[in-house]
Amino acid sequence: MIGASCKRATQLCPCGYLGHPNGKCRCTPDQVARYRSKISGPLLDRIDLQIEVPSVPQEDLTRSTQGESSAAICARVATAHALQIDRQDKPNARLGTRDIDRYCTPDVKGADLLKQAIGRLGLSARAYHRVLKVARTIADLAALPTVGAGHVAEAIQYRRFDRG
Repeated sequence: MIGASCKRATQLCPCGYLGHPNGKCRCTPDQVARYRSKISGPLLDRIDLQIEVPSVPQEDLTRSTQGESSAAICARVATAHALQIDRQDKPNARLGTRDIDRYCTPDVKGADLLKQAIGRLGLSARAYHRVLKVARTIADLAALPTVGAGHVAEAIQYRRFDRG
């Protein structure tokens, strides 16, 4: 086992069908906004990956696709995990603030991008540190020694609900 993980999912609207391909959702934008406002900012700050996963259309469920095999993904994750342990004696998820400053510092373009995101999205200090840890993990999965702007951009994209 590489590490324990906590999975948490929430519906996007009161009925749970927002964005469904069959148009099942009948919630108004006001109902959706009220529903989403019940999730507190401090709680969202503690969730590293905040992404919306749309419903899959029926025809896509039965279509075979070519993609990376589970075995290849598992091997890449195991390699990234081993890299983290070798570098810092713990996985990125367990890094404290000082460790983040030491191991997750992005290159100049990445730092500039993160500064822009802080201003535009109003990221808290906690969200800022979580973005850096996720960006470091993305770089590790690519077996790259430096956190670049692309890694920071991808990590910011995973903070979907910070955008309101």
